[in-house]
Amino acid sequence: MNQSTKIIAITGAESTGKSTLAEQLGQHYKVPFEPEFARDYVREIGNRYTFSDVEFIARKQIEQYNKLVQAGHKLVILDTWLLITKVWFDVVFKKVPDWVEESIRNTPVDLFLVCDTDLPWVADDVRENGGEERLKLQTRYLNEIKNYGFQYKIISGAAAERTQNAISCVNGLFD
Repeated sequence: MNQSTKIIAITGAESTGKSTLAEQLGQHYKVPFEPEFARDYVREIGNRYTFSDVEFIARKQIEQYNKLVQAGHKLVILDTWLLITKVWFDVVFKKVPDWVEESIRNTPVDLFLVCDTDLPWVADDVRENGGEERLKLQTRYLNEIKNYGFQYKIISGAAAERTQNAISCVNGLFD
C-alpha cells in the first residue's frame, strides 16, 4: 500500500445512506469504489442466507479492499466493511470466525464515516432491521469501532449537507 493512501470505510445501520455517500465521495474525489457486495449477493440468493454465505461476503469484502488499495489511489472508499459483517455474524449466528476478527485488527482504515440514523428507514427486499433494532445496531457498530480504536466521525444531515459533512471530514485527513 502506498503510504499516502487514505482508507475511508462508510458504515452505519441499515438505510442510513452508506452506498449513496460512498458513490458521492467516489465521484467528488474521482476515485473508484465498489458498491456494497452483500446487498446484491443477498438479493440474488434471497433472504435465506447461511453462515457460509456471510463468510463468502466477508472474503469478498477483503478482496475488494485489496483491489482498491493496490490500485494506488490517494483515497480508497469502502462501501461497508468487515465491522458490519462481524456484527452480522454475531447477531444472526451467535458466532464470529476468528479470521474475521484478525482481518479487522490487521487491516488499516484511516477513518470510519458512520452514517447517522437521522434519515428515515425505508423497507426493501433485503433490509431486516428497522425501528428499535436499527438503533441498537447503530450503537453496536459505534462500540465496535471504539473497541478496535479506529478513528470515526458521525455523518448527519440530508442530501447535499450530508455529503458536504463527509467531504469536510475526509479533507481533514489530508490537512
